Order: sequence, then C-alpha cells, then structure tokens
Amino acid sequence: MRILVTPTFERAVKKLHRQQKSTLGEAVRTIISQPEAGETKVGDLAGVQVDKFRMGNMPCLLAHRVLDEKTLKLLMVGPQENFYRDLKRTEN
Repeated sequence: MRILVTPTFERAVKKLHRQQKSTLGEAVRTIISQPEAGETKVGDLAGVQVDKFRMGNMPCLLAHRVLDEKTLKLLMVGPQENFYRDLKRTEN
C-alpha cells in the first residue's frame, strides 16, 4: 500500500517524542491493515475517516483518506481539542 502524508501531518510527527512516534506507528499500521476502520465523516469533511487511539494517557485522533484501493493519505494527527476545526482549515 502506498502511503502519502500531508505537510501538516509531518510537522505534527516531528514534534513527538520517540515513544509517542512508536504509538503512532502502531496506529498507522492498524489503519493500513484495515483502511475502512475509524469513523467516516460527513458534511464538510466528507470522505475523511478519523481513528481514535491513546498516546500515553492522552486521547488522540488520526485523520486519513482512502484515495483508492492502494493509496492512503494521512491528513492530520493530534489531540482531540480543536482537532476538527483545524482539520477543516487544512482541507479547504
């Protein structure tokens, strides 16, 4: 499977510690094995899927979009606070 990442996703990953990156890697592997996992959004974020996971004791969200059967685009990762507001800004 081909994985594409947005600049927003790359910036967020750069700020993470080693253990947090490991946890994020596990979440990404889960999404790669089950691309339809997560909650599918409607409205402004139609086509975006959001997966919830815990990074340490903090709940985090990972937004992705399935472009076709062999391509997955990782859009954004971060804490739950203001996540959808920021995701809408980056999508438009």
